[in-house]
Amino acid sequence: MDVPSNLEVPSFESKLPFQAIILVTIFIALLGAYLKLNFSLHRGKNLPPGSYGFPIVGQTLTFLKAQKQNEPDKWIADRVAKYGPVFKTSLVGSKAVVVTGQAGNRLVFSGGDNGIVSNLPKSSGSIFGKHSIFEVSGSKHKLIRGAMMNFLRPESLQRFVGEMDLLVKQQLFQELNGKDSTHGVKLMKRITFKVTCSLLFGLPEGKEKDALFADFIVAIKGAWSIPLDLPGTVFGKAMQARRRVTKLLSNLISKSRRKMEEGKVCSQEDMISTFIALRDENGELIPDVQIIDNCVTLMIASHNTTSIVLCMLLRLLARDAEVRSKVLEEQKKALKAREENGGKLGWSEIQMMKYTWRVVQEIMRMTPPVFGNFKRTSRDISFAGFHIPKGWQVFWATSPTHMDENIFSEPEKFDPSRFENPSGSIPPYTYIPFGAGYRICPGAEFARIEVLLIIHHLITNYEWSEMIPNEPIVREPTPYPAMGLPLKLHPNKIHV
Repeated sequence: MDVPSNLEVPSFESKLPFQAIILVTIFIALLGAYLKLNFSLHRGKNLPPGSYGFPIVGQTLTFLKAQKQNEPDKWIADRVAKYGPVFKTSLVGSKAVVVTGQAGNRLVFSGGDNGIVSNLPKSSGSIFGKHSIFEVSGSKHKLIRGAMMNFLRPESLQRFVGEMDLLVKQQLFQELNGKDSTHGVKLMKRITFKVTCSLLFGLPEGKEKDALFADFIVAIKGAWSIPLDLPGTVFGKAMQARRRVTKLLSNLISKSRRKMEEGKVCSQEDMISTFIALRDENGELIPDVQIIDNCVTLMIASHNTTSIVLCMLLRLLARDAEVRSKVLEEQKKALKAREENGGKLGWSEIQMMKYTWRVVQEIMRMTPPVFGNFKRTSRDISFAGFHIPKGWQVFWATSPTHMDENIFSEPEKFDPSRFENPSGSIPPYTYIPFGAGYRICPGAEFARIEVLLIIHHLITNYEWSEMIPNEPIVREPTPYPAMGLPLKLHPNKIHV
């Protein structure tokens, strides 16, 4: 259609100021509504001091930036210095109260009817699943946690030590045979993931396990991202990976159920068969979606945190000759006992590795695999004289107690001797790499055995050195060497 010659067609430039005014007006209106709602909802309540940050995004961007720069402890410390040990904020789309110190840890981990329940922010909850042990509470949480604790308790794990030892040896040989260098991060992630999948879920070697590993790496990165499920975003890619994982696990559950019906496997064969046989308080079997979400939770929690600890251990042993020498001497004794036992590492040999485990404990104190996490209030609660409303996130962090000089003298100093008698020197709810109390991680003992077996076979067969001295640590959101920890390998099989 022709435009009449006496009418001026507005240019894009002439429209822009008007559009900008409209956008600014909308933003101010939304901001006003946001502030009015928050102040009116809790007027007269003694909320903790702090700042919500910007509307919608809150302080998520500064929080994620601190994670990326490996300064989450500084992010917490700066706000503790400004507001005190309890402060409010807004993270990954939710109002949150950050609680620090022994009292805060006790609130989060003590269990019971204290108004604190398992919960994750939207991004993490979407990856783990709404039926995850980290999301449910009450009888559902008790049922799933009980099944995990029963399968992963030390008495049950003793029967897996020989099988785990064999798997570790096989995986290390496959990954390192004929190589003079490796990337420590990728190596530890692959080995811990494959051992976990084999022992806990009965997943055989092959393309399925490799594809599952690749998807988990993508999914984990989205756990603490801004929850925008759009193509190309970190969260969008993570959700696509999560859907592929769901499909694979669904097939595994179907196969396991058929084998159980045919009497080919027992109900304690692995975690999948354990979940399949589980019945709720009404005697009903739990649905597949609940099994899938908790398998995903176990996979992420077990292999990711363990691989972090191992990377930090490899890094330390490459840098500290004295610690390496002590670890090696202890592992030589375990090796001698192993050879006297027909070449197999068993439970008794694991128990010999006390100094090695103290080194690992000190690593987890200084660089915990999980910096912190979220719970949620199930009702209005009071803590430290403040009102915390129902439905708010409660974030706990490790560094406030791990690096407290009143709890650990000279906290910046690496000193494994702190853990020679931890029950007599470390107050409860202050050392929390696996949580504490009622809510301690069910897989803590599984992780201990796996770490000790892997380092045993590595240090008795290789020496290694860093190819990038002083490689920094980054968090995505868990801590790893920024360049993947490239290592120069020197085969050095120890004989006793």
